[in-house]
Parts: sequence; C-alpha cells; structure tokens
Amino acid sequence: MSWSAASLRLHVESALAGRVAAPFRFRESRIPQFVPTGIAAVDELSGGLPCGCLTEIYGPPCSGKTSILQSVLAARTQSEACALVDAQDSFDPVSSQRAGVFLPRLLWVRCHGIDQALRSVDLLLHGSGFGLIALDLGDVPPRLVRQVQLNVWFRMRRAVENSSTVFLVLAQESNAKTCASLVLHVQKETVSWFLPVQRTIANAFHTPGCLLDVSTHSAEIVRSFLRHKKPLFIDRSRSCESSETAHFQLGAERLCLSEALPSVERPEERMRNPG
Repeated sequence: MSWSAASLRLHVESALAGRVAAPFRFRESRIPQFVPTGIAAVDELSGGLPCGCLTEIYGPPCSGKTSILQSVLAARTQSEACALVDAQDSFDPVSSQRAGVFLPRLLWVRCHGIDQALRSVDLLLHGSGFGLIALDLGDVPPRLVRQVQLNVWFRMRRAVENSSTVFLVLAQESNAKTCASLVLHVQKETVSWFLPVQRTIANAFHTPGCLLDVSTHSAEIVRSFLRHKKPLFIDRSRSCESSETAHFQLGAERLCLSEALPSVERPEERMRNPG
C-alpha cells in the first residue's frame, strides 16, 4: 500500500495525538529571560539563570554550591515564591535567613531519599506558581544519582518549558547532560582562616579556634545554549586561562570568642561564689 505525503502526515499526527502537539510545526527557539544569582562574577560569566530552562550546578562538597543556592534564594524570595526540594534534609534555615533568604516565601520540601525528591519536583513543576524550584542533590551519593534515567531529566525540562520558572539542580556530578540549558562546574581554590583574639583569662578551659574567613571559588561554563566552547587543540598548551571561567569569593562572619562564649571565672572566684 503506497502512502501519500498527506495521508502519512495525518497518520503520524493521529498516532501522536495527546502526546506531542503539532509535531510538524516548526518551533522557533526563543531567548529566555535571565535572573541574577546575586554573585557578580557568576552573573557576568553566565548572564544569570535562564527562566523556563533546567540549570545544573555541580561540584564536590565545599565547592560553593550551597552558597550560590542561598544567594539565588535571597534574591528571588524578595519578590516571588520559591520552592526547595531537599533530598537529604540538609537545608539550614537559620544560616539561610542570615544570608538574606525570606523564609515566608520559601517552600521547603524535606525528603529522605532521591525517590521522594524526584516525585516532589515533578508535582511542583506541573503545578507551577513558583519563580524558582531548586532540587538539592548535593548530599546524595553520586552512584544513586547516576541511576536516574535520562528520560526523567527530559520530562522535567519539558515541564518547565514555556514558563517563567527557574529550575535549578545541584549535585556532585553532572547528570542532566543535554537536558540542561546551562551547566556550571564550581570548585574551591583557596581558603584563608581567621584566628580571633582571645580576650578571656589565660587559664580558660577552652582553646582558641580558627574560623573560616574567606574562600575563593571558580565557576566554569560546561554547557550553555547561548555560548559555544572554543575547541582545544592537543598541540597547544593551555597557558592562558579560559574565558569561560569566573572567580568569586565567599566570606564568613567573623565571630569573636569573647563575644560568642561566656567569660570563664577564676577558680578562686568560683569558690567565693559557688552558685
């Protein structure tokens, strides 16, 4: 039986009805809007986080993923509702509030495993109404995240398309592959420590500790639908730094032990006033 072009097209459209809308209609790619991350170096490098797209930020522990997440939440919760799906229940609301996150506009979904996290994200993406939906898989073992099939990431990307929602995924390794419109690889470079001045007596029962002062991190664009990485030739050295990398610093609050800890009394004073 010979098929004409019109009958073949009608057959394909009827077979894909309900699953693919207008399969033969050309869809022009649109440039999405971008929202800032709150870190100037990262915004200058990537232009921000694209709306209606899947953005993936990955790196080893202590590489700066959580700090970027807190910065983004601090910027977005000032004007719109956001959702955080915490796969391992590791989110700290106290430190996030100090970083500027407006907690009344943040939906914190506390999960106990990657399966609950994926189901929760699927419900939030299809429910819409959030300016930012973040999936934190940073504390999930990478071997478990690798077991997530690629069609799951495609379904998530499809759910967030044509919307104003920013979908952010944090993990230790890159897993979304081509489903992600923007992929950033973050790493920790240097760390400087701060030794506070101890103003208590010499025979105090505690010892002075070192506090984190400033840490330097790097962010590299691994994938971006707006940029194309330059080819790397094996016969040329990489002496010059890539233009796809940005450096930024994350500072910690300096706490003085004399203010954070109660003063220690002398033994003779404790004997005069035991209680």
